[in-house]
Amino acid sequence: MSKKPVVIAGGGPVGLVTALALGRQGVEVVLLEAEDDIPQDLRAGTFHPPTVEMLDALGLGQAMLEQGIKVPEWQIRDRRTGVVAQFDLGLLADVTPHPFRLHCEQHKLSRIAADALAALPNVKVLFGHRCAGFTQDADGVNVRVEAAGGVEEIRASYLVGTDGARSVVRKGMEVSFDGFTWPERFLVFATPYDLREQGFTGNAYIADPDEWCAIFIQPHKGPPGIWRIAFPTKPEMSEEDILSDAFVQSRIQGFLAPDREYEIAYRSVYKVHQRVASSFRDGRVLIAGDAAHINNPLGGMGLNSGIHDAVNLAEKLVAVFEGGSDELLDRYSRQRRLTNIEYVQAITIRNKRLLEEQDPDVRRAHLDELRKTAADPAQARAYLLNSSMIASIARAREIQ
Repeated sequence: MSKKPVVIAGGGPVGLVTALALGRQGVEVVLLEAEDDIPQDLRAGTFHPPTVEMLDALGLGQAMLEQGIKVPEWQIRDRRTGVVAQFDLGLLADVTPHPFRLHCEQHKLSRIAADALAALPNVKVLFGHRCAGFTQDADGVNVRVEAAGGVEEIRASYLVGTDGARSVVRKGMEVSFDGFTWPERFLVFATPYDLREQGFTGNAYIADPDEWCAIFIQPHKGPPGIWRIAFPTKPEMSEEDILSDAFVQSRIQGFLAPDREYEIAYRSVYKVHQRVASSFRDGRVLIAGDAAHINNPLGGMGLNSGIHDAVNLAEKLVAVFEGGSDELLDRYSRQRRLTNIEYVQAITIRNKRLLEEQDPDVRRAHLDELRKTAADPAQARAYLLNSSMIASIARAREIQ
C-alpha cells in the first residue's frame, strides 16, 4: 500500500463510506470535514436494496436495519382518483436479500460509519478541516487544508472529492458540470400525522397536473414515525412565503382533510438540479456523490448512487495500490458516469415529468401503462429492477 494517504474531502455519508471501504482494506486515509461534527441535515433517507447489501458488506447493515424502517411496498397515485399502481419489492426476493426500501436519515448512516472508522488505526478523521484546493503531479497531490489553527498542506497519493454539489475539488479539476436547474423549488416538510390511516404505503408519489407531491415515512422517536412530504412551488414565490404556516398547511390540507391543521415538525425549501460532471477523474483527483452528479429526489437515487460510487471507487483504488493498472480509475469514471446518466438522471427526470404531466391524454396513457405494468408480475419485476437500482449495478459491471 502507498505510504501517502488517500485524502477524502467531505465527511458526509459518501465520504465516510469511501473512507471505510478503503480503510478496511488497509489503505491509509485522511478524511477532511469542514463541520465540527457529523452534520444533522434532514436530507436523503431512502436506501435501495443493493445499497443495503453494500453497507452490510462493510459491517454497517445491521445497525442501519435496527435504526431504519423497512418499506416493502410503494405506490403511484393520482391525486383525484387514488392508487394507480402499487409495487411489491418482494418480487425481487430471489435476487436480493433485502427486498425493500430502507428508510433511515442519512445522518444516521454517517454516525454509524464514523463510529466504525474510529476503530481503524489507519484512518484519521479531521473535523473542522476544509479542503481549500490542491495541486497535483505525477507522484501525488498536495492538498491545501484550512482549519482553526491556520492553513496546512497534506501530501496525498490520491484526492477524492465527496464535498457536495459546490465541490471545491470538482471546481479545481479540468471538468465541467453539465445539466440544468429546474425552475421551481421544492418545499419539504414533515408531520407526525400517520398517513397510513389514509391508505398510503410508506412511500408514495402523487401525480397531479397542478401540484404533485411525494411522501415517505422516516423513523422518529417512536412509532408510527414521521412523514416527509415534498411539493413543487412557483418560481416567483419568496422563501418566506413558501415556509409560512399558511402555505405549508394549505399544501397538506390540499390532499388530506382540509378542515384541520397538522403538526409540522420541520420545513425547508431548496433548488433542484440535474447535472453530471464531464469526467469523474483528473489524474490523481477523483470525485464521487454530489460532487460528481446531482438529481431531483423523486425515486430516492441521489445518495444511493453516491454510495455506489464510493464502493466502486474504493475497490479500484485498492486494486491500483496492489499493483493493478492505473486505468482502473478511468474505468471507475466511465462506469459510474454512464450509469448515472442512463439510470439516475433518466429515471428521476422521467419520474418528475410523469407526476407533473399537463396534457390529459398523455397523462392518462402514462398512468394506464403503469397500471398494466403493476398488474403483470413479469413487467412489474422488470420495472422494479430499474427503480431499485439493481439494474444499474449490473450495467456498471458491463462497462469496460
